[in-house]
Amino acid sequence: MKYTLVIFVFTLFISCNDSEETDFAVKNEMEIQEYITANNLNAQKSATGLYYVVNEEGTGEQPTTASNVTVAYKGYFTDNSVFDQSGAEGISFNLQQVIAGWTEGITYFKEGGSGILLVPSALGYGSSSRAGIPGGSVLIFEVDLVEVN
Repeated sequence: MKYTLVIFVFTLFISCNDSEETDFAVKNEMEIQEYITANNLNAQKSATGLYYVVNEEGTGEQPTTASNVTVAYKGYFTDNSVFDQSGAEGISFNLQQVIAGWTEGITYFKEGGSGILLVPSALGYGSSSRAGIPGGSVLIFEVDLVEVN
């Protein structure tokens, strides 16, 4: 009986989390579609649900998901309020140390390339709130791939 109760509580906990993520997935998809339409973007959707716009492909080296890169960026929500941005010189990091939307999205550009990443919460911070970013948020990034280090 004790084990049955533990399994029941565990199953309930997992199903609540799945439901919350599913709710965000549907909400995020609608929010991204509305943003794309309102801003007349020609966005592509990847198999993971990441949307991206390549404004300029770039001519240099193309990074892999394990590359060290320097990226100049501006991050904002679909209401255009900015939550973070770098200077024009960008910041350097390994693509394994950032949100999944960046790990995947930056690889669509070559050095010198630029564009927009529309990141659903599942590829961002999920249902957790972080540093002024509410859980379940769609994140939009204007990115310039300065260098593949």
